Amino acid sequence: MRLAALTARPLAIPFNVSFRHASAERSAMQSLWVEARADDGDIGYGEGCPREYVTSESLATAQAFVAAHAGDWIARIRDVETLARWAHDHRAEIDANPAAWTAVELAILDVIGKCERKSVEALLDLPELSGRFHYTAVLGDAVPPQFAAQLTHYLKAGLSTFKIKLSGEHERDAAKVEALTAAGVAPQSVRADANNLWPDADRAIEALQALRYAFFALEEPLRSGDYAGMGRLADACGTRIILDESLLRAEQLERLPPPSERWIANLRVSKIGGLLRSLELVRALRQRGMRLIVGAHVGETSVLTRAALTVAMAAPDLLLAQEGAFGTHLLARDVAEPPLMFGPGGILDGAPLAGRPGLGLSIAL
Repeated sequence: MRLAALTARPLAIPFNVSFRHASAERSAMQSLWVEARADDGDIGYGEGCPREYVTSESLATAQAFVAAHAGDWIARIRDVETLARWAHDHRAEIDANPAAWTAVELAILDVIGKCERKSVEALLDLPELSGRFHYTAVLGDAVPPQFAAQLTHYLKAGLSTFKIKLSGEHERDAAKVEALTAAGVAPQSVRADANNLWPDADRAIEALQALRYAFFALEEPLRSGDYAGMGRLADACGTRIILDESLLRAEQLERLPPPSERWIANLRVSKIGGLLRSLELVRALRQRGMRLIVGAHVGETSVLTRAALTVAMAAPDLLLAQEGAFGTHLLARDVAEPPLMFGPGGILDGAPLAGRPGLGLSIAL
């Protein structure tokens, strides 16, 4: 495979409804869209989600990263081996631009697969997609009536695991807990995401204990990287901690205080820096006996949903839950036709994509 061109541009698609959490409120998705064209005419497509509050990236920095290196990629990358070699040799630059590199890597993997007539799984020596993937219902930080309506909608659709966004306002968060309890949702089916809400463990412990609800796990309750504080919170509340903004690279696992069972990784392909680095993190988690959630940024299209399936297939023994795959449940339109999204019961059937070249999507921009 020889690359003839590689281009990047912003992609914005409105949401059907706005989505709010402690770090941001969005009414449209924001992604970097990359197209990699081979000299035989095949085109690969990639997506990354630069988020300043997650990886310190913006659309402007992501586009600048692509512009600075596109010529080198076209000259050097021919296959998975040369792709992996470039990533290895430029690790520090990818550390600073993980979402931008994700979009590039996915586009190149997609076009290599199309040229070689192999799926991404076959290119990476992974099992082909098979079986059903079960997704979590995510409820944003909405006012109580809207939260209750969203919960009712998900329950009627047959979803059985939930992730809620906390606000830090006791009455507002208590209303969410009351709605879950009234609906008969077991606490062990609910994860709470605080998006780095509290400045220290003492304030977080006080606020969480006041809710009197034994969440299965708490995601990012403190400032990013406060591993000691989060460990103390986990002990005080008798729960587990999900690492999102605090886990961007496999090397950060070395900073976690024991025991490993209290920590859960939220692995979002875009924030980690693509599939190759995500698979590296899976191997590191397995060595440490840690579980993971394959997560998603709000507003991801079918491209990142498809990439996340590859990670889920590589980690069946570690997988606790999957997030994302909202497709046109959230987006006014998707980039793929048909969109890759969960259906009744939060289930997505991966079989139709099994063995299809590249990512196997039909892009209809």
